[in-house]
Amino acid sequence: MSNEPIPLSKALASFDTLWSPRIVTRVNDYDVRVAKVEGEHIWHVHDNTDEFFFVIDGELHISLRETTGERTVLLPQGAVFTVPRGTEHKPYAPSGAAILMFEPAGTPTVGDRHDEIPDHVDATTGHALNT
Repeated sequence: MSNEPIPLSKALASFDTLWSPRIVTRVNDYDVRVAKVEGEHIWHVHDNTDEFFFVIDGELHISLRETTGERTVLLPQGAVFTVPRGTEHKPYAPSGAAILMFEPAGTPTVGDRHDEIPDHVDATTGHALNT
């Protein structure tokens, strides 16, 4: 991890792969990850941790399957949202987005339980940032 400031624009410019987050830094035992996203991710669940999203650019939709039914939250640029642990969810960005996520180090991008993983989704715990 760098001990210098990291401009998020520079971090995002260092890669092009969609749905493949890069670890920008760590805070205690948590990864701060950035990702470029477009199209659909997969339905998945993180059994033991919440998942925090911040939309840097664009617009992110997150469909949620809750006890009261299914709903979708819309996150415009600058918005934040936390998916509670144990909630099945599917992020998607019809027109593309750049996002920042905050979650425990080692958390897989496809959760603990998930649908079949398509080729465009990187099942990872995050990649090192190469700036």
